[in-house]
Amino acid sequence: MHILFVVPGWPPESFWDVLFFKFPPLSAATLAGLTPSEHTISYADESIEPVDFSIKPDLVAITIMTPLAPRGYEIADRFRKMGVTVVIGGIHASNMPDEAACHADAVVIGEADEIWGNILKDAKSGQLKPVYRQRSYTEMDKILPANRTIYPKKGYFFENMIQTTRGCPYRCEFCTVTSFFGGTYRLRPVDLVMKEVESLKKTPGYIFFADDNLIAKPDHAVSLMEKLKNYRLRWVCQAPITIAKDEAMLQQFAEAGCHGIFIGFESLNPDNLSLMGKVQNKVEFYEECIRRIHDKGIGVYGSFVFGYDHDTESVFDEFLEFANRNALDGAFLPVLTPFPGTKVHKRLKAENRILTENWKYYDMATVVYQPAKMKVEVLQEGFWKVNKGFYSLSSTVRRLFRLSSLKRRSNIIFMPMNFGHVPAIRKARRSFKTPNYF
Repeated sequence: MHILFVVPGWPPESFWDVLFFKFPPLSAATLAGLTPSEHTISYADESIEPVDFSIKPDLVAITIMTPLAPRGYEIADRFRKMGVTVVIGGIHASNMPDEAACHADAVVIGEADEIWGNILKDAKSGQLKPVYRQRSYTEMDKILPANRTIYPKKGYFFENMIQTTRGCPYRCEFCTVTSFFGGTYRLRPVDLVMKEVESLKKTPGYIFFADDNLIAKPDHAVSLMEKLKNYRLRWVCQAPITIAKDEAMLQQFAEAGCHGIFIGFESLNPDNLSLMGKVQNKVEFYEECIRRIHDKGIGVYGSFVFGYDHDTESVFDEFLEFANRNALDGAFLPVLTPFPGTKVHKRLKAENRILTENWKYYDMATVVYQPAKMKVEVLQEGFWKVNKGFYSLSSTVRRLFRLSSLKRRSNIIFMPMNFGHVPAIRKARRSFKTPNYF
């Protein structure tokens, strides 16, 4: 069979479409790596290039997250009108399988690693089932190296994405990870991870360890660091704030080539953290956390969510002052988005605060619910204020060009990222159209 993997694109000039730094979805490459060689594989990511509807594959596999679901359904419908079989999976389809089923011949709920071969056999024989779900979560030693040859030669900032674990032991109210992985945390054998590292064709470039929490099992993380330090690699990862409390592990990260850590600080308000269920975060430790990581030459990319119930209009200026004072290297600054399947979506819906379930607005840049302590319009403008303020020339210079910042090796990644975001975010703001439900 000819199998086409499709990743729907963001609407033109949306907040995420205009950003220069694109990341490939690891799920498509993972399934491509599990596809028997008898099949032909094609790949289309609309953030890089348009889908070619002049071809007629035997099977189209579409992975969708919530804000891209409307576009994913459009693509699916068009191929089905051509007589092409369509399978839809991903986080959104897993949370909304009945909705996805209206646009697909089959819906995959949850992980597909161990049933992908069965899906292909059924599709080839014309006996595709309407729903597929693994009996249990994927055994991590069965994950083969991703097939990155499907990616286009140009367009992605990071191509070398690798998972060493799946899931997260925390259960934050707003997070889709728990709903998808069921609160599990599973370890991929370190030897298998290193085989995949060694197979990378672009090892001089960066590796992004795409785990939601790289250090939940410290022994596994330490074993990985021991292996990585034997290579001259540059990599980034995600980890909770607690990593800064382990001096030995931070040193091992530095020696193994870590250039940046994505940390979910989420809020400067302890009451918000309590509501989120972010029990591991202590606001009073934030500045010390950043300083300890910076002292190792590692950059900090912080995530802060705006619009939680204890946020007032002052939160935007408070964040910008905090970020500049602590020389935060980069930041992900979304508005709270109550994705289907999350606890916060259920809570806000029960409180009659959801303003729309038109999924195209669930892009983490558009307010889709009624905030508790500010008007919808105030939160929306606050989102643009913190993003434009953080990714401004003055803020970038203030954060990255102080003497202590210039010493960090992480600048090789964070300086281009910051300067690239400056015009992109301004462009996105100009093209933003206020939804009619405001």
